[in-house]
Amino acid sequence: MTWYRWEVLAIAAVTSVACALPGTVLVLRRHALLADAVSHSVLPGIVLAYLLVKDLSSPLLVAGATAFGLLAVLVIEALQRSGRLRQDAATGLVFPAFFALGVLLVALQAGQVHLDTDAVLLGELAFAPLDRFVVAGRDLGPRAFFVMAGVLALQVALLSTFFREIQASSFDPEFARALGLHPRGIHLGLMTVTALTVVTAFDAVGSVLVVALMIAPGAAARLWADSFARMLAASAALAVAGSILGFALAWWSDTSLAGSMAVAVGGLFVASWVLAPREGLVSRLAARRARRRHF
Repeated sequence: MTWYRWEVLAIAAVTSVACALPGTVLVLRRHALLADAVSHSVLPGIVLAYLLVKDLSSPLLVAGATAFGLLAVLVIEALQRSGRLRQDAATGLVFPAFFALGVLLVALQAGQVHLDTDAVLLGELAFAPLDRFVVAGRDLGPRAFFVMAGVLALQVALLSTFFREIQASSFDPEFARALGLHPRGIHLGLMTVTALTVVTAFDAVGSVLVVALMIAPGAAARLWADSFARMLAASAALAVAGSILGFALAWWSDTSLAGSMAVAVGGLFVASWVLAPREGLVSRLAARRARRRHF
């Protein structure tokens, strides 16, 4: 395997873990669909920031995208709190509206710029190593790897610092509020990290793979682990395994890397749903048969 392929695999692995950690918390809090909403709602922020600075490499694009991701979450919560819409309905209304707004802005204002919806949706992981991180004339490696490694380090630092608060608010928000914590503030902080992760990840892998990496490993880990810490560890391991399997599948079949990795993490979830020791389909069928015999 050439160094180029190793770099692609390294970017995929660090991106998968960076997506899986906040995704696991979203799955645990039953807010998994918000990952999809955020990933589609950031496009208007990117376009508006570009129209302001006229520079695709400006960090203001990340800031604008993150701001619109948070705005989408706040609008969804406002609709939900009105009592007229449930969260799934509010999410289904908001993120298509935001994404459609972004598509219109691209078509009307940025049609001559390499800022297209196909790149946002599908990405192209194979091209990510071409954008290099150069310091003082020295090539240190792919820029995407260092960006995602920095996001992952931030996530680990926040999880280590606020582990008990996140755990308490995820399992029992009312108990967390009784302890003097602020579940809403924790939720907004989590969505800020989620939006930042989505923005930095989909430039390389596309929002489709980002959503798959955020939801599938966390959902699979929920079937294997019975504690918050173990869920996080299991989701990270499953995300890396899915990246490796997807990379191998894409290399063998000569097809899309992002699509193969999405299929791989989906396959790992199906395998977990069938084979998990306590929550898996096989275990539940065996337990049901044992209860029948006992009865």
